[in-house]
Amino acid sequence: MKKTLLVITMALASLTTFAQTDAGFGIKGGLNYGGNGDYYDSAKDAYNDPDKNVGYHIGLYAKTGGNLYLRPELVYTSLKSGYAEDFKMQKLDLPVLVGAKVIGPLNVFAGPAFQYILDTDYDGITIGDVENDFTVGLNVGIGVNLGKLGVDIRYERGFSDNEVDIINADITSVQKDRIDTRPDQLILSLSLKL
Repeated sequence: MKKTLLVITMALASLTTFAQTDAGFGIKGGLNYGGNGDYYDSAKDAYNDPDKNVGYHIGLYAKTGGNLYLRPELVYTSLKSGYAEDFKMQKLDLPVLVGAKVIGPLNVFAGPAFQYILDTDYDGITIGDVENDFTVGLNVGIGVNLGKLGVDIRYERGFSDNEVDIINADITSVQKDRIDTRPDQLILSLSLKL
């Protein structure tokens, strides 16, 4: 019985030590591609005009664990959506990801993504107030870690639409059109562990 307890204790201690070898914090940045409705049409628009639907992000992350890990991030994101005019948005994102190493440097992750809108602007058009400044979405992705460098791609979507009304030049009338301030996104990131 004592030998079994000693073996279990040593196994748990070695697993805990192994699990903490990948912990740390770092910086990250990359590109965001937001889809306005149909991804195929949005991708075609972005190909024809690379400034449409493409944005960037920069931020910090922390990571605890090893084979199974927790990775919260704080990210500043600037998006541009290519409607008839350019809709621009700046926001803070706080994804809280749970991930697992799959094989070698390959890992998968998912978790909630909290969003706080800092500013919105629609070139040449007046817009109303954003429905909710704070929303929750979901991140799902796959990544590769090579030493201190990491690359990941993820899909983000909101749990609900967060819309803003488009107001004509004539402030007294409101169009039926609305813009979703929580578009589905593909996010490509490069990270550096410090």
